[in-house]
Amino acid sequence: MQLIDTHCHLDFPVFDADREAVIARARRAGVSRIVVPGVDAARWPYLIALCAGRTDLHPALGMHPGFLARHRPEHLRALEAALEAHRPVAVGEIGLDYFIDDPDPDAQCRLLDAQLAVAANAGLPVLLHVRKAHDQVLQRLRRHRLCGGIAHAFNGSLQQGKKYFELGFRLGFGGMLTYERSRKLRKLAAELPLEAIVLETDAPDMAVASHHGERNSPEYLPECLAALAQVRDQDPAELAQRTTANARDVLRLAS
Repeated sequence: MQLIDTHCHLDFPVFDADREAVIARARRAGVSRIVVPGVDAARWPYLIALCAGRTDLHPALGMHPGFLARHRPEHLRALEAALEAHRPVAVGEIGLDYFIDDPDPDAQCRLLDAQLAVAANAGLPVLLHVRKAHDQVLQRLRRHRLCGGIAHAFNGSLQQGKKYFELGFRLGFGGMLTYERSRKLRKLAAELPLEAIVLETDAPDMAVASHHGERNSPEYLPECLAALAQVRDQDPAELAQRTTANARDVLRLAS
């Protein structure tokens, strides 16, 4: 069984003490590839170096909407240059987050639009972070000639999920699926087309139920798979194969 963690912040300092051990445990658990999204320009060089020369780690570069104070206009030019020089698998983590305090929607929208344009020009998919703003993001996606991407930690409606899929996007499901109380999310994962679903951990955040309150880890991705199999009443091996194929397709990863 080969799984792909489509969203895992392995570059974060919380993994500094045991990063290689975490990767080794994930590999033993069946996680063959991990996508590592960038959140701000200051960390891009480290993220690129971390993934360089490896077949199991894949970088993405972007500016997260939750860190507006860190982003500068010149970082857009730096993003364009980094995409050309290093050719990551995606532009991300980008999006809109209207759940945070003082979200400044106008600034977030300008940043998202600019990064979507960069992704379209580079011919790369995008990794989306969206909270309380799915309709606004979908509206913006339609304005750009994008080659798809992933709406990470998807928690919108079934209708919104289908709209993302129609635009060439897959929907990421992770640790929250393992909680029995996540009834809406589990119902959504059961009803969406399997072709629309990919797996993720969002480690170190959004820990699975068995490690609630602890640092999340890519080695727990099989628990997300098990939860998906439970809510869909399908064979885990089949779901592993299909979700991995979905991730490879949208991110254009070699087999």
